[in-house]
Amino acid sequence: MNMNERIAAWNAEAQQCTCGHDHRLVQMQVFLEHGAIRRLPGYLSEQGYNHVTVVYDGQTGPAAGYEVVKSLQDAGLIADEFQMPENSAGDIIADEAAIVQVLLGVKQMTQAIIAVGSGTIHDLVRFVCAKMNKPFLSVPTAASVDGFTSAGAPLIVSGIKQTFQAVPPRAIFADIDITQQAPQAMTAAGFGDMLGKYTSLADWIVSRDLGGEPFCPVAYRMTEEALTACIENVQAIAEGSAEGITALMDALIISGASMLIIDHSRPASGGEHHISHRWEMNLMVAGRKPVLHGAKVGVACVLLTERYKELASLSREPVFDVYATLPDASQLTAWLKQVGGPTTTDQLGVTPDMVEHAFATAHTLRERYTGLKYINESLNVV
Repeated sequence: MNMNERIAAWNAEAQQCTCGHDHRLVQMQVFLEHGAIRRLPGYLSEQGYNHVTVVYDGQTGPAAGYEVVKSLQDAGLIADEFQMPENSAGDIIADEAAIVQVLLGVKQMTQAIIAVGSGTIHDLVRFVCAKMNKPFLSVPTAASVDGFTSAGAPLIVSGIKQTFQAVPPRAIFADIDITQQAPQAMTAAGFGDMLGKYTSLADWIVSRDLGGEPFCPVAYRMTEEALTACIENVQAIAEGSAEGITALMDALIISGASMLIIDHSRPASGGEHHISHRWEMNLMVAGRKPVLHGAKVGVACVLLTERYKELASLSREPVFDVYATLPDASQLTAWLKQVGGPTTTDQLGVTPDMVEHAFATAHTLRERYTGLKYINESLNVV
């Protein structure tokens, strides 16, 4: 089955699920193939969109944004373009200032907004689309994050990383010819984001049994199967082959769909993401250059796995046995190293004090029960 057929099958299964969750129908078209962006003009014409805005940045413009704009204009469509400006530090951060820049850069008469980029561009555009009531279309330029299909927009507001409800894309044009050309660091970040599903899925079991939080076996299995596919293709991902990039992007899209189908990030975001968010905020306060989301998540997953395995060995709570089934931290590190991603906090620029602070406070960033929350609030040790 192709991606759209698989999503339809997951939708059908979710609608029959008796877990008690409200299940959203995932209604988007996904073009995961070589030359996917060539489908854009035809898709826009079918939808009746003849005036769109293409948003990119200084890196993703040359990677795909310029080509997207030209192809649309050659097809007789009106394609405005907006290049996200860098901040004073030479970066693009998904914060209040960037949101205003996108709002100012999109004309009211535009009929749809196309995000060309990776996580940051997508988060900004999906949020602006929600506020402007415009359709959101996605052109990923790297297999770097699982948020392409998401309805949530992680934004930094008043210095705090928060996730706001926005809108998912109506369609994703994941062009393998483009994503295969992305820097290996971006691909490694996507793999790191997927590796974090080991601890996020384990945390979901704990949140169900100890926190009484909603649990959906369909969404759980979607994420689990996506993670397994990544591990099975780790060598191809490390090589950056078309097969490997396709497998990774496929997994990222399915992982995102699992969150969308229950309208919550529980399947794909646990303690490892909370630690990553805390590091992101600490690095920003310290005036340090941002680190790729998935790179932080991968390293956080390794460190958290060590703590969780220790918890499983010391606790008499049967629910924590799920942490004993996690791969050894040394194996997680080996996989990260294989794909060319960072494996230590030193490589991220995260100091020992930042690590200690994150493990002591990251559980407060989200209203969610995790092993990290239990360690801090029930064991009162880190």
